[in-house]
Amino acid sequence: MSLDTEDPYALLRLAVSGLLLVATGFALVLGLTGVEPRALVLAGVFWALYGLIIGLIDGLLEPATDALVTAFQNVGLTRADGGYSQAESLVAQGQYPAAADAYLERVTEQDDVEALVRRAHLLAGPLGTPELAVSELETRRAGKRLPPADDLRVGLALADIFERRLNDPGRAMVELRRLIDEYPTSRRVRQMRKVLRSLKQQRFGDPEQPRVDTPTSPPAP
Repeated sequence: MSLDTEDPYALLRLAVSGLLLVATGFALVLGLTGVEPRALVLAGVFWALYGLIIGLIDGLLEPATDALVTAFQNVGLTRADGGYSQAESLVAQGQYPAAADAYLERVTEQDDVEALVRRAHLLAGPLGTPELAVSELETRRAGKRLPPADDLRVGLALADIFERRLNDPGRAMVELRRLIDEYPTSRRVRQMRKVLRSLKQQRFGDPEQPRVDTPTSPPAP
């Protein structure tokens, strides 16, 4: 399995796991062979350190990184080249068609996938045309190959539109499953699994609960 550049901590996790696994194995050998019985305690310490370090990465460093990335992205909306400030201003004024056109212009001129996703959310939400949003996103994905980060943006936007705008959890689950399989080391994978599990429970019920089949009446002639 290849490391995904979307997860900046994948290599760090791999390095920590490798080092502590080797150290734990060495301590176990010393302890079990009687060379140094106290090394068994050291093996337990290494194992505890592994859990602590991975917990810090997943519970502290990743959320902090995500927050910083979001903050920098928001600051980047007012870049010197105009960024998205014009479109966002139109959105704030409730001029949704004009904002969607502004995003489309940026997509056409710069092949800006983020602008495409923002336009899709406008189309699917305030403008009430989710089918057009899906069509534009799928057309772009079927064209020139997207980098992993942009493929994730498009896929998550599609899943959101399928679920919230088209009331089609089946297609949302298919899209989330594709992203999880394609990018298993992405920092977003845990959240995607959580959403996928929730959709499955909503559609199929709690798998822990026994299923009760009830007779259904045939449709009226």
